Amino acid sequence: QVQLVESGGGLVQPGGSLRLSCAASGSIFSINSMAWYRQAPGKQREFVAEITTGSSTNYADSVKGRFTISRDNAKNTVFLQMSSLRPEDTAVYYCNADQVVLDDLYTGTRREYLDIWGQGTLVTVSS
Repeated sequence: QVQLVESGGGLVQPGGSLRLSCAASGSIFSINSMAWYRQAPGKQREFVAEITTGSSTNYADSVKGRFTISRDNAKNTVFLQMSSLRPEDTAVYYCNADQVVLDDLYTGTRREYLDIWGQGTLVTVSS
């Protein structure tokens, strides 16, 4: 079974920075694209940023120039560096992997998991 575990959330003042991490656990053979989404109180979950296996990136207009997504394939981890934070960035941030392939160490086969989500980490931007 695969799990995504986010960390790095917290309280930060407007204009400040924060770095989120999301680590995938399990006998991972490969992970396709990884992304960050967020959900503010009373709002729907929205796309923030995405990074492919080849490290191509895509960002929501609201975070372009302020947020940077990156990944460490060797550690099965994706990061979100957030700068110039605004109160409207306050939300629970979720990590997503669209496809994860795990090695089954007992059978020698591989299993595919689709659309995996982490449990979320809260980011609060407030003075």
